[in-house]
Amino acid sequence: MSTYDFPQDLRDAQLALHRTRVAYEQYAQTLPWSAEPLSGWEADKQLHSDYCPAKSDSPGYTPDQHDQVAKYRAELLELSVTVTTHPYWAQLGEGVVAARMALKHAHEEQPAGETG
Repeated sequence: MSTYDFPQDLRDAQLALHRTRVAYEQYAQTLPWSAEPLSGWEADKQLHSDYCPAKSDSPGYTPDQHDQVAKYRAELLELSVTVTTHPYWAQLGEGVVAARMALKHAHEEQPAGETG
């Protein structure tokens, strides 16, 4: 695997993107199944199993939950743009895709004692 000399601001932005995505996914798991209030439903039993799909009523998101989701999405968009438009990529020419893949795992390679 090739090694890259990623600038620290790019590494920091990628790590922030990763952490924000994880936080958003964890938050999303706590939300009702529908952003808007919807009635629950029950479907027919699945063929060759005893599974009957069903959802209970969804109260929808509260205004605070809508705001938090919007905040996460805006932050994810901003960080994604920061990472993908960083000037570092222009100097690579070929091999940008491999470098992008390496950047996604660069935080895993930090020496012991460093946090980030």
